Amino acid sequence: MAKRSFQPPSPLPVDPADGAAMRTLIEQTYTTLRDDIIEGRLAPDSRLRIEHLRQQYQVGAGTLREALTRLVSDALVVAEGQRGFRVAPIAIEDLEDITRLRVHIETDALRQSIRCGDDAWRARVTAAYEALSAEEQPVRPERRRQWEALNLRFHEALLSGHASPWTQRVLRLLARHSERYRSYAIGLPDSGRDVHAEHTEIYQLAISGQEARAALALEAHISATPYMLIRALREGRIILPGARPPAAAHARATHAGAGAAPQQRPWTQPAGEPLAT
Repeated sequence: MAKRSFQPPSPLPVDPADGAAMRTLIEQTYTTLRDDIIEGRLAPDSRLRIEHLRQQYQVGAGTLREALTRLVSDALVVAEGQRGFRVAPIAIEDLEDITRLRVHIETDALRQSIRCGDDAWRARVTAAYEALSAEEQPVRPERRRQWEALNLRFHEALLSGHASPWTQRVLRLLARHSERYRSYAIGLPDSGRDVHAEHTEIYQLAISGQEARAALALEAHISATPYMLIRALREGRIILPGARPPAAAHARATHAGAGAAPQQRPWTQPAGEPLAT
């Protein structure tokens, strides 16, 4: 069974290829560190030593501390007082919490956007959908960064019919955390999931003004990733840092046993609650 493994962090490029020449060095460092955390190149719960990072990213200690402080605000890094910084841990429980928030906020925002959306909104959604469609048939692991950018553009376009800067800020933060988990799920074989079909259904329902059905389709779409991850954990096809696979928990409990029933976390959807993403 294939296990996911982390690669060493990538060095900070001196001349960013995206052409953002006006970015400050702190912004560049923050962005690169953030991407390395999201991609798993900086492993969850690993210590971030300033001296090591200075050599790796070729920047000064002050720049690193500023960038890491910003990442603490994003909840991607944990400050440990005088002991420095650590990458935020990753666990299924956090993913479930993130998803409940996303479902609640994003489906409500979509309904408002559909009610208020005009021709310009429909044009934005259509353009974003067409660009995303060209990239995700199928989604290829090596093109995940490009797909993530287009996926974010599509979701933000869907919500742009009703302007709410605070909604966008909160959802962008939640989306970054969701992306940490998607990086594990996107390469899973035999998932039986058609992401393009999900996006197509949401797009068609939104454009046709069917807000209730569009919200339900969006909820199902957001909820699909954690279902895939939990199933993969059960089957031993993936190891998610910070989360104990149920099978391993069962084996340990049985070994420790002394005839006691194993205490397993029920990796199932709570009754009456949408599955997390």
